[in-house]
This record gives sequence, structure tokens and C-alpha cells, in this order.
Amino acid sequence: MPSRLLKIFLGATLAFAPALGREPANLDVLKGEIRAYLDSGEYDRETAAVAAQAGEWLEQRVKRGGAHLAIVFDLDETLFSNLPLIRGQDFAYNAVTWNAWVADGKAPAIPAVRDLYLRARALKVEIIFITGRHERHRAGTEKNLRAIGCGDYTRLILKPDGSSETTGAFKLAARRRLESEGHVIIANIGDQDSDLEGGVAERGFKLPDPFYLTK
Repeated sequence: MPSRLLKIFLGATLAFAPALGREPANLDVLKGEIRAYLDSGEYDRETAAVAAQAGEWLEQRVKRGGAHLAIVFDLDETLFSNLPLIRGQDFAYNAVTWNAWVADGKAPAIPAVRDLYLRARALKVEIIFITGRHERHRAGTEKNLRAIGCGDYTRLILKPDGSSETTGAFKLAARRRLESEGHVIIANIGDQDSDLEGGVAERGFKLPDPFYLTK
């Protein structure tokens, strides 16, 4: 191609080339923002506000009556707080450390959500836990529930070992099975969009979670 035409071609190409994407925020900056969000108390306040809304809904809904009324709770970053582990690992994930943490069953409760659990129990609403934890984690999970005073529940549903489906699909299928069995899920509370996707609950309540994303 003659040099003059080559210059014209390159000029036209550059003129129509898409602009490069903006560099995302530095990871250390983002971690700093999350630490500030936690240390300010805003995370706790937002969590408590969502739990309070769910509690008010339970009170209203139970007054309307009905049989087999149930509330579905996620566990991690919903009823259990894994922040001691998350912050200790600088927001990283290590499977070996995670498995040991779950087996120990020492995750503290998120107070506002434990209060919601107690409120549901007082209202005689069935408690059903649906978690992305696997069946191999059942013993540690049950130990942890007892340790935080939440060992009274109707069912604990864990993801089968070796399952390849997404957590969102697994949880939706579990709620559909519960509905087919006659349970009326009046509330579903979790920290991930995947905890709530697909509905099959009269109301869904999303807690804040800037720490990780589960599909």
C-alpha cells in the first residue's frame, strides 16, 4: 500500500477505534473503602435496617394467618459472620483455611439477623436454612448454629457434594421443592442476589455484602 494511503487508512482506523476502558480502582484502595465501611458502623446499621424490615413484615404477615408459614435464611454473611476470617486473610480466599473455619463452627452471629431468627421462632414461623455450603460441612454448620443459639429449626438444606449447578439455581430449586411440599415461604433473607433470584417467596430481603460474590 502506498505510504500516503497507508497514513489515511491508519488515521481512519484510529478515528473509529473504540476508546480504551478506564483503569479500575486499585485493589488496595477498594479494600480500604471496605474497611472504612465496616469500621464506621455503616455495615452494621444497614444490616440491622434490613433485618428490622423483615421482622416487621413477619409480624404483619403472621396476623393474616395460614399454615406452614416459613422463613428462609441464608447462612454466611446472613446469620453467620465470617469477618474474623475474611479480615484476617485480607479479603482473600483459601479453601483449606475456609474448610477448617467451617469445621470449627465458631463464626459469630450477626446480631440483627439472630434477633430476626428469634422473632420468627416466637411467631411460630418455620425456620429453614438454605446454604451454598456443601453436605460435607453439615457437622460444622450444625455445631455453629447451636453455638449461636439458633439450633432450633425445621430444616437445614446444604448443596450436594460435587454439585456443578450454581448456588442460585440450587437455592431456587430448593425453594420450589419446599413450596411443593406445602411450605409457604413468606420471607427469604440473604446477602447475595443469587439467594433471592427467581422469587418463590412472598418477600425477599437483601443484606449488604461487599466482601465477595456468589452466583
